[in-house]
Amino acid sequence: MPPGWNNRTNVLSWLEFSVNLSGKQTHELTTKNTENTKAMSLAALLADLRGDPRFMETVAAWQTLPAQPPRLAPIPTTLHPGLVHSLNARNIAQLYTHQAQAVEAVLAGQNVAVVTPTASGKTLCYNLPVFHALLTDPSARAIYLFPTKALAQDQLAELRRLAAAAGEPEVQRRPGGWIATYDGDTPASERSAIRKRARLMLTNPDMLHTGILPYHTQWAAFLAGLRFVVVDEMHTYRGVFGSHVANVIRRLQRICAHYGAAPQFVCTSATIANPRELAERLTEAPFALVDDNGAPRGDKHILLVNPPLLDPEKGIRRSATLEASDLAARILAAGVQTIVFGRSRLTTELLLTYVREIGALRRVPPLRSGRQAPA
Repeated sequence: MPPGWNNRTNVLSWLEFSVNLSGKQTHELTTKNTENTKAMSLAALLADLRGDPRFMETVAAWQTLPAQPPRLAPIPTTLHPGLVHSLNARNIAQLYTHQAQAVEAVLAGQNVAVVTPTASGKTLCYNLPVFHALLTDPSARAIYLFPTKALAQDQLAELRRLAAAAGEPEVQRRPGGWIATYDGDTPASERSAIRKRARLMLTNPDMLHTGILPYHTQWAAFLAGLRFVVVDEMHTYRGVFGSHVANVIRRLQRICAHYGAAPQFVCTSATIANPRELAERLTEAPFALVDDNGAPRGDKHILLVNPPLLDPEKGIRRSATLEASDLAARILAAGVQTIVFGRSRLTTELLLTYVREIGALRRVPPLRSGRQAPA
């Protein structure tokens, strides 16, 4: 919670307006206005909300975070020339300061925890040093651990583009190529080829636990060359699930040691209070922390909205879900692309139903769930 705010109200939700929306919840529903309504600018929408007495009565706090210009740093001179060429081909002549700091720390041999907001370019923090190792050492291998299979699939195409632009001729799209996903959806007929040929493997903790470590003799060459383990979305590994993942990582480290390898770890996370402590507890290894975000950011308006009282004597308030659906419908009617977050799948489905009943939209893209992927 931003400084100066307190818990004086029974707050229902955070509402964040910016050019790039940030923050993640368990479930989310992305909606676009499909009605033939005149689009309203974000500034006009905010002004309309400020001028609505009924809405402002429910606002417990409204804070604006000013825009932040980018802070840049040179690309590390020790980085593989192919990667520099790949970046230049994408009109990237410099890195954000946190990217440069992370790349330099990883290249120096440190375990690194990167904690910056969503859409700040965290993937380059580990892609660049990992590809540097893979391009300079033919025996090097790497594992990317994602909490869901969907996240791994999202990264696959981008990784292949990066490798191809870096001049790596072995990158192939057929099964068993240089970069591959290995999860419960991988056909059995393709797994042998992946074990023999893959140098960068994208998987999830469940598959690592059930499909790789028990059969480590089949992965001996891969594990012997394992240089990096990237743990993405580290903040999801908490509670009982986090303790299970920590034990899986320790098993991986012991098996790697058996084959003479000692991989570096790079962990990324959304903003949390204790990133270094979490990374060190997951891996039992010391970490350098990179948390000074250099990426640009537009103005953000963060609102705490408290539903109106229905029964002042009993302190009963209107349903937070109903209040959120009304507000979402209003924003959609203004022509502003909207993301509605819920703490559970059921809540998200209810929000969708309510917004449809209001008539603010006719079609909505499919629900995206952030549940952990089974093997």
